[in-house]
Formats: sequence, C-alpha cells, structure tokens
Amino acid sequence: MSRIPSIRRALTGAAATVLLMTAAACGGGENATEQAAPDTLNPSADLTKQTLTVSNWDAYMPADLPATFEKKVGTKVTVTKHATNEEIMAKLTAGGDSGIDVAFVSGPFAQALAEQGLVEPIHADLIPNLKNLYPEATTLAYDPGNKFSVPYTWGTTGLCYRSDLTGYEPDSWNDLLNPKPALAKKTTMLGTDRWLMLPAQKSLGYSANTTDAAEMAKVKEQLVTTKKSLLAYDDTTFYSRLVSGEAALVEAWDGWCNYGITDNAKIKFTVPKEGSDLWVDTMVILKTSKNKEAAHALINYILDPAIHSWAVQNILYKVPNKAAMEAIDPALIKKYPNLGTTPAELLKGETLVDLAEGATQYSRIVTEVTAS
Repeated sequence: MSRIPSIRRALTGAAATVLLMTAAACGGGENATEQAAPDTLNPSADLTKQTLTVSNWDAYMPADLPATFEKKVGTKVTVTKHATNEEIMAKLTAGGDSGIDVAFVSGPFAQALAEQGLVEPIHADLIPNLKNLYPEATTLAYDPGNKFSVPYTWGTTGLCYRSDLTGYEPDSWNDLLNPKPALAKKTTMLGTDRWLMLPAQKSLGYSANTTDAAEMAKVKEQLVTTKKSLLAYDDTTFYSRLVSGEAALVEAWDGWCNYGITDNAKIKFTVPKEGSDLWVDTMVILKTSKNKEAAHALINYILDPAIHSWAVQNILYKVPNKAAMEAIDPALIKKYPNLGTTPAELLKGETLVDLAEGATQYSRIVTEVTAS
C-alpha cells in the first residue's frame, strides 16, 4: 500500500497566516462567496476540446487517472504537484490566471479561496455523482451545502499508541498532555499550528476554532507544561517511532496512524473522550478556469465509487462517499478499524474553519511554545 509522507493538511507558520488573512481581507467577509456569481456553463459542451491542469498532493489519486479520464471523457489532463496547502495557495492568490483548473486543498483553505472570490461555485447539475456523498458531507462548517467545494477525503485526529508500551488503554488528551511518569519522553505531538493547539483546546473544553485571548492563554500554559515531557514535535515520522518503540503514545491523524498499523498490529487509534476535530481535503474549481465543464466532469468522475475507493484502499483514508465506502473489503476495515468510523461519529468532531486574522495568534503561540 502506498504511503504519502507529506503534510497535506498543514496550516503552518507565517506563510499560512498571511495567505489566509489576505484571502479574508480581499474577500469582503461573509458575503464574499455571494459576489462570485456562477458562470453560465454548457451541459452539452464538447469536452474533447477542453484540457485540464490539476494541482494535487503527490500520490493522492490514482496515477492512471488522467489516462482513464481522457479515455472515458476525451479531456486531456495534466497533473502538477504541491507539497502543502501554503504552496498551492501562493500560486492561487498571486493574481491573474494560475493556469490551474482544479485544485485539491484542505477545507479552511477552500473557504479562504471562496471568500476571495477565486473559485467557481459548484454546478451540482454537472456532477450527478454528488448523490454518492453521505448526507453528512453536505453539512461541513467551512462550506455548508458544498457550494464551492467537493470533499475528497475526511478524518479526525486522536491518540495513536501501543498499549504493550503504555501499559494501559489511553482515552483522554490528558494522557498525552500530562502523561504518567513512565511515558516521559515517550510521547510526540503534531507541530503544525492547529493540531498543536487541538489537544489542549479540547482538554480545556474549548473550541478548536477559538480565538478568545483568555482561552488561548490557558492553552499556551498547558502546552508549555506538556513540552517538558515530550520526545518531539513530529508531523511525519511519529508512526515510525511507534513501530520502533521509541515512542509509546503520539498525537496522530487517523490515516497516518494506519501507516504504523501496517508495520505493527499492536498499534491502535482512539479519539479522546473530550472530542477532536474533523479535517477535510476538498476539490475546488478555479474561477479563472476556461474549462469549467471539463472540471466538473473530472470531479464527477472522481466521485465514481470505483475511482474514489482507491483512496481508501491505497492511502488508508476515509472518503465521504457512501457508495465507495460500502464497496470496501471488510477485511481492510478489520485491519484498520478507524476506516470503519461512521460519518455520524466523524461529525462529532469539530470542523476546522478559516480563522482569518485569528491565525496570527495561533502562529505566535506555537512559536512561543516551541521556543520555550
């Protein structure tokens, strides 16, 4: 099974802060998406006359998808790669036509692009396979009703651990934040802004999207205390540390914990009792695209269960496609139990949204915590 050690949901550092603040400022606030009126599209357009450039993370869709889509629809597809949300946002917010028709970005970034008027509203009539999505996938806080984005993968964040090393079954963020003495220097946390904050926010009963100064001061206080017991901040090798036994308990995205399970069946994943997040990676169509009919056709093709299920089978992420998830071999879900998380269970997590100016506060606290 393919592994993709890139931080596709990263919301890191000053670059993300500037990009999201710029998008919010240029977008004009909550009504910005209404200003980006949908273009008039032709359902009968000759798709063989259109071409597409898609920007995606490496190995995040089938390698042969451009060829199979061209064979089926007649549209030639070129795929370019971006390593992080920040990288693709820099291209899309630079002004003018980026040359990209469809981009894969995480939910808060799709929201920021829509607020800036940079994405085409979704024409549902051109994507009949939207019917394959779970009803819950239309209720996401960053884009209720999928008005400007279509979800591709989704999941949550929790504790990835080896009970043979912890000696018990952890079930709380406090198991990570205030670990037992035996776990000192045997734990890791994600270092990117939103996920470094998440465990302390939830353990204190706060929103994962809070920008309240008093609450964030308490979050910082807890994280400074927690740092003393950490082995590392680690966004890319934490599951390998579990496999080797260097770590016993780590904060992890659910799909990435599955990579550890591949190598060591003793590794388990759990969502702490205080709750967690709901992260979503999405597909958006750029307003500057001259091939919008083909772009909708591509998204429709990806939502075909036979295509969309590839992500579950190959990168071990859940997809918000009911028909695709129902096609998955039960043996795979037995091996990787978090693939069986239901949409209702996922939606107990708090959907991450664009913080706009509030992102500066997060970046400042992360810098202060990691430097403490």
